[in-house]
Amino acid sequence: MTLSRDDLDAAVDAGVLDARTRDRLLAFLASRTESDGGADNESFRLLSGFNDIFVSLACILLLVAVGSLAPAIVAPFGIAAASWGLAEYFTRQRRMALPSIILLLAFVGGVFAGVMLLFGAGQPVLRAAFANGAPTGLAAAGAAAVAAAVAHWFRFRVPITMAAGAAGLVVLAGALMARVSGNSTVLLITMFAAGLAVFAFAMRYDMRDRARITRNTDIAFWLHLLAAPLIVHPIFSLTGLTSKAPDPGAALAVLLVYAVLTGVALAIDRRALLVSALVYVLWALNGLFAAGQVAAGFGLTALVLGSFLIVLSAAWGHLRRRLLGCLPAQWLPRLPPPG
Repeated sequence: MTLSRDDLDAAVDAGVLDARTRDRLLAFLASRTESDGGADNESFRLLSGFNDIFVSLACILLLVAVGSLAPAIVAPFGIAAASWGLAEYFTRQRRMALPSIILLLAFVGGVFAGVMLLFGAGQPVLRAAFANGAPTGLAAAGAAAVAAAVAHWFRFRVPITMAAGAAGLVVLAGALMARVSGNSTVLLITMFAAGLAVFAFAMRYDMRDRARITRNTDIAFWLHLLAAPLIVHPIFSLTGLTSKAPDPGAALAVLLVYAVLTGVALAIDRRALLVSALVYVLWALNGLFAAGQVAAGFGLTALVLGSFLIVLSAAWGHLRRRLLGCLPAQWLPRLPPPG
């Protein structure tokens, strides 16, 4: 029988091992993996077996049934309650990765949607407050999502919970800012600042686990996945890339931003920053080829970008070592070691 990181975490929770012994054992196993040439500093737990997929499908069907059979005004809360109940077994006892993620998202999403529905659908007492502007409902729903994520974290400790709570805070901040100023530029700047804050929060967990062997790396992964679009979208929107006819200058600016993101992603060893920007870069390259009246522009765009990502993936370790060699020495103790 092979012990997984979930098994060791469960042993710590049960008092069989202490956290220090678990971390030392994980570090030993990671060193053996590296010596075999199989290390991946951005691994995270999604599946522990095909049973995760089977259970996830069953949970989704059950939650859909609860949502469809319950009265519309309470359906989201019914989904949230059912998700919590299922998590008591599949997350707390079985420690299944994919079902835990789905149940967490259903719980927090159910609470968020339920509060939004209370403020916007058929409740005479609350409708007047919601009539003052959608930000009222969004702020309440964001705050409720944060509270739900906090409660879920203290009960189940699912790594993606931190990202879900951070997303609720972002919604809350954006809604409050919208109440103060409806200016789209202000909202984009707020989103960008929130993205930087989430990125800093993710780096805090990354620096706690530079070898990427504990639960902290999973928490950081999901936070980076949330931070990336929050940072990327405002930049690309402010350059005018999201308009129907983006200017070639804006497209070039986007490609420059993507080059900077590539350098940051290499330094911190997180590919999520690049994945989040793919749609924007596809749009930018396609706009450049269209401006040059190049036939089969989209196909050529996909070829150029796909080739770049393939080469980057193949040379990731080598490029990262070269980049780390150019960075200030005082930065290196805070970054993941080169593979």
